[in-house]
Amino acid sequence: MSFFRDPVVFLTQWLNGVLAGWGLPPAWVQVISFTIGGAILATGAMLFVTILIWGERKLLGRVQDRYGPNRLGPWGIFQSFADMLKIFIKEHITPVGVDLIPYNLAPILSVAAVLMVWSVIPLSMTMYGVDLSVGLLYFVAVGALGELGIIMAGWGSNNKYALLGAFRAVAQLISYEVPMVVSLLVPVMLAGSLSMNEIVKQQNIWFIFISPLAALIFFVTQIAEVGRAPFDLVEAESELVAGFNIEYSGLKFGMFFVAEFVHAFTVALIFTTLFLGGWRGPGAEQYPLLGFIYLMLKTTIVYFIAILMRGSLPRFRIDQMMDVNWKLLTPLSLILIAVTALAVKAMQPLSPWISVPVNIVLNLILIYLTQQLLVRYFKRRKIREVGSRNRPVARLEEPVTSTAESEGSL
Repeated sequence: MSFFRDPVVFLTQWLNGVLAGWGLPPAWVQVISFTIGGAILATGAMLFVTILIWGERKLLGRVQDRYGPNRLGPWGIFQSFADMLKIFIKEHITPVGVDLIPYNLAPILSVAAVLMVWSVIPLSMTMYGVDLSVGLLYFVAVGALGELGIIMAGWGSNNKYALLGAFRAVAQLISYEVPMVVSLLVPVMLAGSLSMNEIVKQQNIWFIFISPLAALIFFVTQIAEVGRAPFDLVEAESELVAGFNIEYSGLKFGMFFVAEFVHAFTVALIFTTLFLGGWRGPGAEQYPLLGFIYLMLKTTIVYFIAILMRGSLPRFRIDQMMDVNWKLLTPLSLILIAVTALAVKAMQPLSPWISVPVNIVLNLILIYLTQQLLVRYFKRRKIREVGSRNRPVARLEEPVTSTAESEGSL
């Protein structure tokens, strides 16, 4: 196996050979290999945050007609390292009356929940942590740990604003998980497996072309799960100061910050894996390193779209955000999953050249019907003008003087 063709397999085989040469049993060799691989993956994801922060701040600066970081280093590339150094040396302040166990465990759990997802994402044909037969179920279960970290942060901080922020955040995350999980069933049905590796291998045609509506629902719900604009009510400064993390400082606050950026990129990575063919591309099976490049390029495009949404869309009100979920995304996802299930079952014996266009047409029909229903709904809810055009106009009246005053003046 050539190093440049597949460096991961090459280095893994070399490491296993060295450990076996030391006389270690095969079980120990496997445990050590998994430990080193997990540490490298987690460390690489954490360090990659510095590049993500710099790139996102530069792009948001361009969208909002400003420079972004431009002082430290060429093009401001060292700004993220300066921020990281500042977070490391800032004082750790623990408020009086906090519940120490959930207060200190919350930031660790928030980062760990995101990093654990990476263990089932296939980065190339041969580069992945573990190929679970229930990889998507694992992804949903581990994502719930992040919500647990948020509620622990709000509850353990002994602060009413933090507690209200945690309640609002968890309400948002749990609500948007319903259409997210339902939309996940579409690629599962199309691929016939819960394994992420198998879902990627079954995408001879990208699932975003077969079921664009499922891809759209999943993308919107994932943006809400991250808590970014226009769903950034988790940190509505005008209402909640800073939300659930208001009582954190220094490295503990930095861990929430890192978790948000890693989660945003992980969302783009999951979307690419499920709907954009993952690592698949010309020559990716013969040269797995090329597949990793394809995956990163697709993920960067999705992440770029999410950043544009953050920099250009205004924030929803809390009632509007819940209306979008419960009145639009949830019923639409349920209808979509029923239609897709019937179509997959009916078209199973037919050629993909027939079943794929049928699925596309069904998705387009649902999109059209949804658009028509929304137009009628908003016409019905049109806000009328307060008052009428013929309403009386207030005028300044002449001051009333008494009879005695008028006689005296005469």
